[in-house]
Amino acid sequence: MRSKKIAIVGSVGLPAKYGGWETLVENLVKKLNSEFDITVYCSGVKYKERLESYNGARLEYVNLNANGIQSIPYDILSIYRSLKFADTILILGVSGCIFLPFVKLFGKSKVIVNIDGLEWKRDKWGKFAKWFLKLSEGVAVKFADLVITDNKAIQQYVTDEYGVASELIAYGGDHANKECIKDDDKIQYAFLNDKYAFKVCRIEPENNLDIILEAFSFCNSLPVVIVGNWSNSDYGVELRRKYEKYQHIYMLDPIYNQKDIDVLRSNCFIYIHGHSAGGTNPSLVEAMFLGLPIISFDVSYNRETTHNQSMYFDSKQQLIDILESLDKIDLKALA
Repeated sequence: MRSKKIAIVGSVGLPAKYGGWETLVENLVKKLNSEFDITVYCSGVKYKERLESYNGARLEYVNLNANGIQSIPYDILSIYRSLKFADTILILGVSGCIFLPFVKLFGKSKVIVNIDGLEWKRDKWGKFAKWFLKLSEGVAVKFADLVITDNKAIQQYVTDEYGVASELIAYGGDHANKECIKDDDKIQYAFLNDKYAFKVCRIEPENNLDIILEAFSFCNSLPVVIVGNWSNSDYGVELRRKYEKYQHIYMLDPIYNQKDIDVLRSNCFIYIHGHSAGGTNPSLVEAMFLGLPIISFDVSYNRETTHNQSMYFDSKQQLIDILESLDKIDLKALA
């Protein structure tokens, strides 16, 4: 019996070098390549070296960005190509789902959509983009054969907003590992010799880097290390320019080696999670798996993920108050 052909659409691609979708796809491919014939669509803009396959999955390239406004034609073109061969199309996000009525009318592929979080609420989008993404979300929920949500708060939203029951599949974090600090690590990263706060994320407004950096600029007793793509947007470039003068604030460029990021993450004193959009953020789950005490932004998705057991902030002053009281808190009990 032939293996079912699966197309995965909506991520930047493989090898994983961007964010949560890519980490998900990397793990799906590793665990399922012996059961299914998997094709992953990748952004030709992001990969100068175009591998034909990776971990048993075939890689196909679309010469568009997988994020921003180009994500819409990127996803639509990927879906269209998938119709020619795929038994099932797994679509990550809703950008290209406006195309789904045509898929159901002319195609035979089963469609599974993981809607992610509420993409249309993200601050980076203008009014038209927000309207379009909300429309596309509604089309995705209506025309998909199966809707996946990764957080109970998002699952409830889909039920309340559209009257549709979605399948809840939360992220795991067991690919993150506790790593010991070696002498070479201390030479490369001087902050490893003392206590420090840590965060890894995309540098976007809804991840509240401006609030976090402003709070830490007032609290110089605890260094903060933030790993992210600072150069990818005016927002990131301006934040780095504004805060690079602070010697206790470390703004590191992206680190894609899992072991290297785990050295920095697993040895931090406190983990800061600023995401205010999306569902279950993989970086939060990974921090939880490592047993780190967490300060997270106060939204329903983060409270659901952490079972109301982290510390929460939604303003600069709240974060400052938490940071100034850390010596009075039993952090091990919160980890």
